[in-house]
Amino acid sequence: MSEAMEAARALVTRYYAAFNTGDVEGMVACLSPEVAHHVNEGGVRVGHEKFRDFCAHMNRCYAEELTDIVVMAHPDGARAAAEFTVNGRYLVTDDGLPEAKGQAYVLPAGGFFSIEGGLITRVVTYYNLADWMRQVSE
Repeated sequence: MSEAMEAARALVTRYYAAFNTGDVEGMVACLSPEVAHHVNEGGVRVGHEKFRDFCAHMNRCYAEELTDIVVMAHPDGARAAAEFTVNGRYLVTDDGLPEAKGQAYVLPAGGFFSIEGGLITRVVTYYNLADWMRQVSE
């Protein structure tokens, strides 16, 4: 394994470890100041402040822990990906979504990353929204 590949894997692993402890600033520390955050089925948010705003919203509406995390990286360290399981609880009704009643959900998901200069410059998250809607609507 190349040094660049290992550095990329370590960076993404730190990012998800911070997520799992609710450490938004720990996540931000892994990100470039101009990070492009591509939200599942949503727009692109650019920069630390937009990322913080997104995290505050998500932490208000959802309690989530990621498990079964597997991080992969390209040998040049410029790209990485992760596969994981989202274990969550829907806490507060989010705009345009079903009513929150504390419903639990479990979703397979993935993340894709671009990395430059030891920081994440792009985060793309994917999960099956239809599956999530089905789980919280039952």
